[in-house]
Amino acid sequence: MAGDHAYGKIVGDRRGGFCYECNGLFADMLTAIGFTVTMLSARMVAGDRVGEPFDHMVLRVELDQPYLVDVGNGESCREPLTLDGATESRAEGRTYRVGAHADELALWFREADGEWAPRFLFDLVPRRREEFAERCHHHQTSPASHFTQKRLITLATAGGRVTLMDRQLTVHDGDRRDSRELASDAEWLRCLRDCFGIEL
Repeated sequence: MAGDHAYGKIVGDRRGGFCYECNGLFADMLTAIGFTVTMLSARMVAGDRVGEPFDHMVLRVELDQPYLVDVGNGESCREPLTLDGATESRAEGRTYRVGAHADELALWFREADGEWAPRFLFDLVPRRREEFAERCHHHQTSPASHFTQKRLITLATAGGRVTLMDRQLTVHDGDRRDSRELASDAEWLRCLRDCFGIEL
């Protein structure tokens, strides 16, 4: 999870990463060019299930006011959002904003004219990178982690997103979403190269 490892993996090897790596490296970059950045612990929400503390890393970045920034969460907001809920962001058919959730904050989302629901919960307690190490290790090694149960690659595009989950390729472009099953491991490797720029 250290910054030099994430830099080698994401920038050098073009392999991408998950939240601890992507947001950790982005925090390092923003800090290096003069921004004030704080790492925050977040808990992902899926229906009625709320994740553990440190399940997700997000960033607080100080500009004219504090912003929530997250570059490591797959299908989620793509723009910084003010913590006061005054700004909204739209991506892949969803609208996002920050707002209160009990005694925490949440990244809220809704689809079209649907109801608002929390994507994740977070607080504003400053965290150190090493505080995320235990959950990072869990997600990389535990059979209970969804990261170890399937192969997953996802990439935001100008029009939407390309996702490869095991052999299921899904291309979301505007209002159109197409999915198909790849026929072989050879086609899977070609898809990694052609769609994601990854050569194994």
